[in-house]
Amino acid sequence: MATHSTTGNASEVSSSTENVKPVKEGIFKRFMSEVKEIEERDSVLTSKQQIDRLLRPGSTYFNLNPFEVLQIDPATSREDIKKHYRKLSILVHPDKNIEDKDRAQQAFEAISKAWQIIQDDKLYKRCLEIISEAKEKTDFMIAEKRKKLKKEGLPTTVDEDDPAKLKHAVWVQTCKLFADLERQRRQLEEREMQERKRQREEEIVEEEKAKRQTEWEQKWEDSRDERVDSWRSWSSSSSSKKKKKTKAGFKPPKHKAETR
Repeated sequence: MATHSTTGNASEVSSSTENVKPVKEGIFKRFMSEVKEIEERDSVLTSKQQIDRLLRPGSTYFNLNPFEVLQIDPATSREDIKKHYRKLSILVHPDKNIEDKDRAQQAFEAISKAWQIIQDDKLYKRCLEIISEAKEKTDFMIAEKRKKLKKEGLPTTVDEDDPAKLKHAVWVQTCKLFADLERQRRQLEEREMQERKRQREEEIVEEEKAKRQTEWEQKWEDSRDERVDSWRSWSSSSSSKKKKKTKAGFKPPKHKAETR
């Protein structure tokens, strides 16, 4: 009986595992399907809608992610990204949006910058690493949520089981990572700027010091003839006085009577 029970339990576990796999695969498929639907929907935005999207509030940080700007999946080949970039750049080009040329120019620059990042192997790789890190952080966050729910004896269902919410969670985490990276870059740039400023101030002090020294030396050199003439004049005057004393003769001291 015991053997039968053990076999039965093993069979149930096996059956349960087999059932979980299709469920997870189904969720993932729905997720990818929704992602593609969103991408297809966004890809047909009008010129005005694309410009509005690229210049929406917070775009300074949203546009740090080149894949976000170009509306492409990170797994897309760079050749396909290039094709999409060309279509998008034509759509928002200032010459195609005369009535909103200034904003179109800003949108066009955002797209061009995103493509430049994609073209740069080092930056492109870094962006992929950030997105991968965002997914890992999201998975960890979900695991922690489940762990907490399980500890409290509650169902381990989380909001992120919904593919749309999972995608949003990954997107939020990706935005945070890109924003953190940008803040670090700006802080580093600010420190470097302050350091350059400090060095320049020190250089200015040294330059002023050297300038004063040069001016003093120049004045000293310019006054050489004046100093020589002054010395000659004084020397001549001193010599004349000595001669006058010599002509006057030597006057012995007066004799004092001896007193007893």
